[in-house]
Amino acid sequence: MMLSFNHLKKNLKKDFSSFKKIKIAILSDSASQLLNNALRGYGYEVGLDLDIYEADYNQIDLQVFDPTSELYAFAPEYIYIDRSTQKLLKEHYKHDTPGQAAFADEVLKKTKNYCDTIAARLKAKIILNTYPEINDSVFGNYAAKTPSSFVYQLRKANLGLMELAQREKNVFISDLAGIQAQVGQRTVFDPKMYVNADMVYSLDLLPLIAKNVTDIILSIAGSFKKCLILDLDNTTWGGIIGDDGMEGIQIGYFGAGKIYTELQLWAKQLKKRGIILCVCSKNTEEIAREPFEKHPDMVLRMDDIAVFVANWETKVDNIRHIKNILNIGFDSMVFLDDNPFEREIVRTAIPDITVPELPEDPAEYQSYLRQLNLFETASFTEEDEQRTRQYQEEAQRNVLQQSFENEADFLASLDMRSAVKEFDTFSIPRVSQLTQRSNQFNLRTIRYTEEDIKNISSDDSFMGVSLTLEDRFGDHGLIALIILKKQDATTLFIDTWIMSCRVLKRGMENFTLNTIADYAAANGFTKVIGEYIPTKKNGIVKDHYASLGFLPADGLWQLDVAEYKKRDTFVTAKNELWTSTTS
Repeated sequence: MMLSFNHLKKNLKKDFSSFKKIKIAILSDSASQLLNNALRGYGYEVGLDLDIYEADYNQIDLQVFDPTSELYAFAPEYIYIDRSTQKLLKEHYKHDTPGQAAFADEVLKKTKNYCDTIAARLKAKIILNTYPEINDSVFGNYAAKTPSSFVYQLRKANLGLMELAQREKNVFISDLAGIQAQVGQRTVFDPKMYVNADMVYSLDLLPLIAKNVTDIILSIAGSFKKCLILDLDNTTWGGIIGDDGMEGIQIGYFGAGKIYTELQLWAKQLKKRGIILCVCSKNTEEIAREPFEKHPDMVLRMDDIAVFVANWETKVDNIRHIKNILNIGFDSMVFLDDNPFEREIVRTAIPDITVPELPEDPAEYQSYLRQLNLFETASFTEEDEQRTRQYQEEAQRNVLQQSFENEADFLASLDMRSAVKEFDTFSIPRVSQLTQRSNQFNLRTIRYTEEDIKNISSDDSFMGVSLTLEDRFGDHGLIALIILKKQDATTLFIDTWIMSCRVLKRGMENFTLNTIADYAAANGFTKVIGEYIPTKKNGIVKDHYASLGFLPADGLWQLDVAEYKKRDTFVTAKNELWTSTTS
């Protein structure tokens, strides 16, 4: 259930001091005081102290184009540019017919000018809103066939904004038009507020905007959902498989079966996007698996499920088991269950997990879940589609490991190989994604957009390297990256060292350090400096540098390249990137 504006406003009196501070600027062409309140109040709900600079009313141009403006003095990490449909409509009416037919192009040209100007002066991420629709009814339905109509130009502008964000990697979209499609025009616009206070949005919409913008910020900062755990009976299908049998459960495209088939179709698309699908059900496993293997109307199949757990243990214990296999945080997981009792037990025992309060009527599941926007993301790559297969392969590795008496023999049996490459056109999206997604094995937790990584890869003062890993079971893909900054002729600083938690305890940290030392020696550097910046989630690498032989040095960690001895690893290089001069 969405929080009310009054609830968010009350949060402003609470203590934000323990939360992470993020600087955000709001530039709006209409009154934005209440939007400011809603955004900061929603920050409290998700543990963010949003330090907000609110520009004066209708001063977007002044703030963006004046290099001495308060915007640039504030130096925000995020800029939300809020341009309203009402102001757009007024501008459209001022043009003659040819001007109206070219109106969207002018709007997009100005928007791109905003983005280019900001990007030249700040490293801020820019959030633009799509325009909620106003049909001025000047042409009626014929507006859709008339290029000069406002409806035609508005829709063209929204499509252009999406295309702009696709090209500009530091630009993100808050889809207010999409929200309008879910909640209706009356929830979006309040005519009385607009007339009396020049506020274009209703109080009911402000929490939705605040959530939307905050979801984007969280996803860029690496906080988002990675896994959907499904209950089965009366959640994934209608009925109880143990009582009704495979023939008696409700799935398909007729009657009540449509409800569950459409939920499965949604889950399948999430899996395709890179969300890990798991099953947690109180059932006999053989019976629970049967629909996935044999039912002709099942959309989800066993190869869609990364971890399948069906037994008579508690769901709390089984979710903890799933978490241990996946090696992700509970806060990255969403659990769907139709049973209110089970939901409350899981919420109480695992506070960090997200457990939506599904409606009593299953017909409302889909509309409810869509409005929650549980799976916001700041990136998408082709490799995301392979994630389920990679976790299934990891389960096979876990089974194999049980057959070995010691870890060294197990690792040697995997036949692990890594390709080490400088950042290139193909790896940049995945490299950027790793900086945004990785929280645990992340020494400094610096987030980079694709544009940032492109700039680093073309900057001679940096060396950016990606590492892949494959073994006898399959290909993990790109699982590690290092960004080395050349501080001076003798010193390399490890700006970023990230590894996927899927490959922990495989010896990749030793292989990666050997790679760093090889590069340092081959290029005349005598010392390598590392830094650990603690966060709530990266405690597993607290002793990383100490365990690898680095020595403390003025709050940092230092490695003497001349004294470095290659560390043992069961990973072999598939290629030679530079000549090694270490022993």
